[in-house]
Amino acid sequence: MTRIESIYTLAMRLPRDHAAARGTAGSPTNLTGDGRYRWSTAYPVLYSVDFETAIVVVRLSDGRVGYGEAQAPLAPEVACAIVEHVLKPALEGEAFDGSVARIGRLWDRMYATMRVRGHSGGFMLDAMSGVDIALWDLAGKIAGQPVCSLLAAAPKRAVPVYLSGTSGTTPAERAAFAERFHDEGIDLVKLYYESDWADLLAIADALPAGMHFAVDALWHLPPADAIAMARDLDARNCRWLECPLYPEDVAAHAELAAAITTPLAVGESYRTLREMQPFFGIANILQPDLGRCGITGTLAIAQACGGPIVPHVSIAMGPQIAAAIHVAAALENCPLCEFNPNVLATANSFLAEPIVREGPAYRVPTGPGLGIEWSDRFDAI
Repeated sequence: MTRIESIYTLAMRLPRDHAAARGTAGSPTNLTGDGRYRWSTAYPVLYSVDFETAIVVVRLSDGRVGYGEAQAPLAPEVACAIVEHVLKPALEGEAFDGSVARIGRLWDRMYATMRVRGHSGGFMLDAMSGVDIALWDLAGKIAGQPVCSLLAAAPKRAVPVYLSGTSGTTPAERAAFAERFHDEGIDLVKLYYESDWADLLAIADALPAGMHFAVDALWHLPPADAIAMARDLDARNCRWLECPLYPEDVAAHAELAAAITTPLAVGESYRTLREMQPFFGIANILQPDLGRCGITGTLAIAQACGGPIVPHVSIAMGPQIAAAIHVAAALENCPLCEFNPNVLATANSFLAEPIVREGPAYRVPTGPGLGIEWSDRFDAI
C-alpha cells in the first residue's frame, strides 16, 4: 500500500524591484521604514520588500512527488514550521491512494491537530493548504490526469483572465500599461486604491474604450465616506469593489452592499467556508486564495455559495497559480482568474515549462497533477 513517506518545506525569499511592482499584487502601496518588512503608507499593514512564499513537498513511498504552496507574503518560515512540526508527524506513514475521499480525510486529520486550541485559521490553514495542494498534485499523477479532470468531467481548456494592477507613476502611465494588455484581448483590469481616490478615478476614466475595471480598496475606504466613494464606481459601471472595509466588519459590508449597485468582492482574508459564510448574500463575488484555502477548502466554498468564484492570486509560485487555474477550469461558477504579469514571470522563471497565458486566457496545464515541473534554477536553491 502506498503511503506518505516524507514531507518537507522550503521558505522562498526572492529580491524584487518594489518600486517597479508598486500598484500590483503584493505591492499595492508605498512603504515606509527600514528592514525586510515595512509599513504601508496608506493603511496599517506590513508588506515585505521581497517576494516570499512557502513551498511544500510531499513524497510517497512509491517515489512520486507532489508540490504545494502556502500563501506566505510575510514570514514563510512560520507556515513551514507548522508543516514540519505539526502536520508532518500527523501525516507521515498515512496511506494515500489518490482518491478525493482520502484527500478529504487527510484535510480533516490536519484540521483536527489543533482544532480545540483555537488554531482554526491564519498560518495554520495556510500550512494545511500547502500540503493539500501537494496531495491533489499527487492524486492527479496517480490517476495520470490533470487536477481539473479529477474535479470535472469536461473542464475548460482555457480560463479567461483579468489584469491585476497597473504599473506607472501617473494615471496616464497606468492607463497606458492597461492598454497594452487590452491590445492582447484582456478586457478587465483591477485598479488598486492607495490614498488618492481622484487618481484612481482618473485611471479608470483614461482606460481604452471597451476595457472595464474593478477596484481593490485594500480594506481601507473611510467608513464615513465609503458609500459616497462607491457611488463614484456605480456611475462608471465598475465590475466589482474588492475588500472595501476591514475584513472583520461584516455589518459594515452589509450596509455598504445595500446602498450601492457595484457588486462587492471578498475572500482573500478568509481561509475556510465557516469564515466566508457570513458574507454569503453580502458579497456577490467570492475570491478564495488557493494558498490559504487549498483546493479542498476552495471547493467547499464554491459548492456552498452558489455564486461566482474568482480565485485570488497574489504573490505566488507555480503550485499556487496552477492550482487556481485547475480549480477555475473545473468550476462552472468560475468565470475568471487573476493575472499579474510580474508574479507570473517570477513563477515561470523557476519552471521547466512555463504556465502559459495566451492573449485573454490562461492555457490550462494538461500534464498529470498540477502539470508543472521545476527547472534547474529551483533545484539549485
